[in-house]
Amino acid sequence: MPLTNAQYDHIIRQYEEKQRQCRREIERRRAHVYEHIPQYREVEEEIAALAVAQGKKLLFGDDTALTELQGALAALKEKKRQLLLNAGLDADYLEPVFSCAACQDTGYIDGVKCHCFKQAEISLLYAQSGLQTMLSENNFTNLSYEYYTGEDLSHFEKAVETCKDFVKNFDSDYHNLFFYGTVGTGKSFLSGCVAKELIDQGHSVIYFGATGLFELLSNTAFDSKNRDERRTIYSDLYQCDLLIIDDLGTELTNQFTASQLFSLLNERNIGRKATVISTNLTLRELQDRYSDRIFSRITSNFKVCKLTGADIRMHQKKLSNRK
Repeated sequence: MPLTNAQYDHIIRQYEEKQRQCRREIERRRAHVYEHIPQYREVEEEIAALAVAQGKKLLFGDDTALTELQGALAALKEKKRQLLLNAGLDADYLEPVFSCAACQDTGYIDGVKCHCFKQAEISLLYAQSGLQTMLSENNFTNLSYEYYTGEDLSHFEKAVETCKDFVKNFDSDYHNLFFYGTVGTGKSFLSGCVAKELIDQGHSVIYFGATGLFELLSNTAFDSKNRDERRTIYSDLYQCDLLIIDDLGTELTNQFTASQLFSLLNERNIGRKATVISTNLTLRELQDRYSDRIFSRITSNFKVCKLTGADIRMHQKKLSNRK
């Protein structure tokens, strides 16, 4: 879904506000330095006067003026640094502090959207997926092993370690995750944990329940008037850093959804873009419901994690009713 003008303007205004905040903070810090370190302003005035003087020399053909200027500026810059340090401040105290160092809060790098802009865009376009709400609960901070025992606990512990390794090595290794098992055993929770960690690192993440995803693709695939919209949707799904498909198998499975799923998996594999899938289906049910090539893609290109045990949500509900 392409951004509307209003959505694009909203994101741009956010960047403009970040830039204003940065300028205000630098002005505040500079005023603090001038008040408490008078010598700092004197050095800056000396730099300005020196630049003018050496500039005049250059105009009159003094070839040594530029070299002299560079040496003098380096010495004065070091003097400013020492003044800040002696006052108990960081050497870069007067340098801009950006929320995104990559684009310096402009949203673009050499005319191309920065990863932070893409994430802001995705957050707007896919807000209906409920990802933001989900991540407030589904994250490693809320991780608990108390609902598991025996073999179920072993499965969950192994899955947690797999998730942490997946996040740790995300930028260096191409991996995918596939969670399967009984209802309410933590599959969606772990997907959320992975999503939050990667979003916090600045990666673009798109989350969809399987039903919502294939409904979206179906609605756009047969709408000939919105070809640009369709191209944008597929571009996002193919190119985002991480795509999460939750509850695979809950959608109406037919030839269209099967072909769309294969295309997603295939294109993302070609582009080495990570995918996380969760399902309540068994591996046998997965193979029976979808084509052999989809089953092969998942079992050969995904780290498969099995989760078992009682339905945690039902257990939590019973505990809540007792209170």
